[in-house]
Amino acid sequence: MRRRPIRLKRVYERPSPSDGMRVLVDRLWPRGLSRHDVAADLWLREAAPSARLRRWYGHRPRRWRGFREKYRAELARQPDVLHLLDDLRRRAPVTLLFSAADVARNNAAVLREMLEGETR
Repeated sequence: MRRRPIRLKRVYERPSPSDGMRVLVDRLWPRGLSRHDVAADLWLREAAPSARLRRWYGHRPRRWRGFREKYRAELARQPDVLHLLDDLRRRAPVTLLFSAADVARNNAAVLREMLEGETR
């Protein structure tokens, strides 16, 4: 069975039928949104960076490279999470939902890299 590409989407964007399986990958629930607004099929907190790493990064661009390395190491210690997401994308399109304002430098982008085998 082939793996479908993984899409990324800010949780504040409207859901779309093309999203497929919508998986929220943040540890904290997005501010100001109800469960209906988010329309997540699954909230996979375990896929989020640890609270300590999230606070350290603080979305400071100068810490991006270090965050990527540390988060990838955290994900490598959670093969069950990676296997679950990989299995989901074999069955249907998957969209990883995140709340960060920076659409290029966030945990969902790193998670997609890991799942797609990118090393960058």
